[in-house]
Amino acid sequence: MTYVGQSVPRSAGGAADAAPGPQRTRVRDVVAAYVGLTKPRVIELLLLTTVPVMFFAARGIPSLGLVAATVVGGTFSAGSASVFNCVYDRDIDEQMRRTRRRALPRHLVSPAAALVFGTVLAVLSTVVLWVWVNPLSAALSLGANAFYVFGYTMLLKRRTTQNIVWGGLAGCFPALIGWTAVTGELSWVPVVLFAVVFFWTPPHTWALALRYREDYANVDVPMLPVVAPAREVGRQVVIYSWVMVATSLLLWPVAGTGVVYPVAAVVLGAGFLLEAHRMWARTRGTEDLTAIQPMRLFHASNLYLSLLFVAVALDPLLTR
Repeated sequence: MTYVGQSVPRSAGGAADAAPGPQRTRVRDVVAAYVGLTKPRVIELLLLTTVPVMFFAARGIPSLGLVAATVVGGTFSAGSASVFNCVYDRDIDEQMRRTRRRALPRHLVSPAAALVFGTVLAVLSTVVLWVWVNPLSAALSLGANAFYVFGYTMLLKRRTTQNIVWGGLAGCFPALIGWTAVTGELSWVPVVLFAVVFFWTPPHTWALALRYREDYANVDVPMLPVVAPAREVGRQVVIYSWVMVATSLLLWPVAGTGVVYPVAAVVLGAGFLLEAHRMWARTRGTEDLTAIQPMRLFHASNLYLSLLFVAVALDPLLTR
């Protein structure tokens, strides 16, 4: 065992046999902590609803430079919103099993430093989108960021069971941003995709909240699974799932898609509805999460949204 300050044995070639020194490890840990504040998995999902819409808007392959600028600006914007969310929610994150390993609860980053980091990301995002994409996309991105921080995190999350329903609006904006990045204007096409993400968000989030309902209950966050029995949560999930699938099919007549998208929407929608109904059926007469298996629906929802938007991108490429 080697302690800090102890000499490190060297091999015959003179190279250190041990792992990188404490300073290098510390730098890597700090960088990882700041990256973690941006919630990279959330960013991935948001970009997955941005880039395919750019392909659809371009009716083919958009300018790769434009895609790169939109991705960079979108990454900075989403990362900024997540950082501000982590700063505001650090008190409850410290108490929840799902979030207590984040950087702020572990005191790897100070709240003040995180605020500076989030602000820098927000400024960079706005500059990148304004200069290299267009002002409308920059304004939409900034509006989504502000709504997530002030509307959802600070106003809705701790006050109402409808927190994620309306707070989820912020996560719908990437569809609008992807469209306006290419066209410079809004239309009904991205609004339909905006609505798909809006109706997708409650089933997706309530499945996760059902799995961690004790965490939310312990910190007095009134997610629907905290204040309603699992049976009612399942019913609400089914209702939103049907509306989501119906909304996804509207893109066909509204945008005049080829055959790829509607076929994908029907197949993926049927799979999602089947999983939603199965979860609802498993809630009959029980609150046992082992029997209900809400994470099955959560993972299915990620797969559904990913593949649906892949179909959005592929449709104009395969049906030209």
